[in-house]
Amino acid sequence: MFWYKLTDLFFLCFHSILVIFNLFGWIWKRTRRLNLITLSLTGGSWFILGIFYGLGYCPLTDWHFQALRQLGKTNLPNSYMKYIADRITGLDFNDRFVDTLTVILFFLALFISLVLNIRTSLAKRKNKDRK
Repeated sequence: MFWYKLTDLFFLCFHSILVIFNLFGWIWKRTRRLNLITLSLTGGSWFILGIFYGLGYCPLTDWHFQALRQLGKTNLPNSYMKYIADRITGLDFNDRFVDTLTVILFFLALFISLVLNIRTSLAKRKNKDRK
């Protein structure tokens, strides 16, 4: 039981930090490339692995929910974002609202990250050509 509680705590922290980094990692120049990589991996999980496991599939959510089931948790939502929003606030958010907001914010962060990474790459190329 101890290991499942530790696993729950690990995923609660790690997965939440990853979500925050996906949303805001593009802000700092040093983390923009890594942010684009993590956003790409997230999108790949949702849309490529999602073909086989269901749209929006995330292995981190799957593993976390397996641990929670071992701890006796039932009626877990389909999305990690709904789970985390409900767990942190104690409220019961609407599934559709949370899923829609999640997708909108994901694509917004991906768009910003792509634009900034492309702009940085072009600027480096331009500076390289000047030398």
